[in-house]
Amino acid sequence: MMHAAIGPISTYLPERVETNEQLGRENPSWNMEQIALKTGVCQRHIAAADELPSDLAVAAAERLFQEHAIDRASIDWILFCTQTPDYPLPTTACLIQERLGLNTRVGALDFNLGCSGFVYGLSLAEGLIRGGMARRVLLLTAETYSKYIHPDDRSLRTIFGDAAAATLIEAADEPSLGGFVFGTDGRAADTLMVTEGGMRAPETALAPRKRQRWRSKLYMDGPELITISLEIIPKLVDDVLRAGKTRREAIELFLMHQATRLMLEQIAGRMRLSEQQMPIMLEEYGNTVSSTLPLLIHDLRRAGRIRRGTQSLLVGFGVGFSWAGCLWKDQYAPA
Repeated sequence: MMHAAIGPISTYLPERVETNEQLGRENPSWNMEQIALKTGVCQRHIAAADELPSDLAVAAAERLFQEHAIDRASIDWILFCTQTPDYPLPTTACLIQERLGLNTRVGALDFNLGCSGFVYGLSLAEGLIRGGMARRVLLLTAETYSKYIHPDDRSLRTIFGDAAAATLIEAADEPSLGGFVFGTDGRAADTLMVTEGGMRAPETALAPRKRQRWRSKLYMDGPELITISLEIIPKLVDDVLRAGKTRREAIELFLMHQATRLMLEQIAGRMRLSEQQMPIMLEEYGNTVSSTLPLLIHDLRRAGRIRRGTQSLLVGFGVGFSWAGCLWKDQYAPA
């Protein structure tokens, strides 16, 4: 049976960089040193006014093809994870196919997930490959949450950054991904929400709590998200280990969605993990939603902390409320 493995990853970050120093100068009442201790973010990249997630995704994909000498004719499927498509229809992945010059035999679909999206994408790609429908899947993740955030919104503007990642998922002879576990709790939908832009009118949509004082289009109840995550993530990790028939001691790295330093430190404390075991890397990018995990993997590979044979456990969690986890043994060997 054919298996699926995570191949090379390339990333794209918008040119504009917004540092904590800049935010502090613009907003003297914001204590950026104290904020940085909680968020773990020192700077974030911000998309231009005319720059959409699809633009970031195309740029990341072009880098993937160029940096790793990948023949674009070998791509069988495009999976595009975004919550901000170009249009209500057609599917943005179809537009990306044309812009990348891929052949017309590729499958292409969008899927609307946030911080759990990368792990979901891995499972979809693995299903396509193990089912014999693809050998190479281009998994694209891209968001521009900055467009939803009011300039005066300290709680959101200091956390989120814009980014995209292009990940090649390809057929492999040996098992690499496994132990997938998923979860959903729509009761917490209003903890992270944008009510504008859909078919349901904002004034009749599910109203997030405390919405009256919220100025951004994006609403987030940070304390409630931490509470939910602390309840769900440790159990998810146990469930993934059980599903993959793997002992916790065999896991070298626990790779979590990079939400905020405060949340990750509390999760690590609850699970008794050191930062060496559960890396936190928010300084340069901030929370980039579905791209935090591929960015983390990309940087840890470059730093030599993930290499061929490294056994990791991946966890994505957030908007929905949605969560997903899996085991991953890296098989990628850079040329």
